[in-house]
Amino acid sequence: MEYKVQFVDEKTKKEFEKISKSEDKELKHHLERAFNDLLKNPFCGLCIPKKLIPKQYIRKYRIKNIWKYNLPGAWRLLYSIESDKVSVIAIILEWLNHKNYQRRFKY
Repeated sequence: MEYKVQFVDEKTKKEFEKISKSEDKELKHHLERAFNDLLKNPFCGLCIPKKLIPKQYIRKYRIKNIWKYNLPGAWRLLYSIESDKVSVIAIILEWLNHKNYQRRFKY
């Protein structure tokens, strides 16, 4: 089985590229490490129960699952997993600091 990582849309990809141009090189490094981990094993994060998935993700991206990868500094990488007979794809939705993550998931 082949593992892949891709961004959910062009906007998310551009947000990642903006990090390269900003001063937050550490966050970029942690995200790149997470992407590499997901290439090795897309299931290395924590699966969030379906009942806790914010409806905005379901409406906007039509996802059926959401996974959380904990980054240093209390950041969270959110992604979804899709598969076919040949590959498993980790789809990067967004990354949030802890405060925004709590707000998004209403914790």
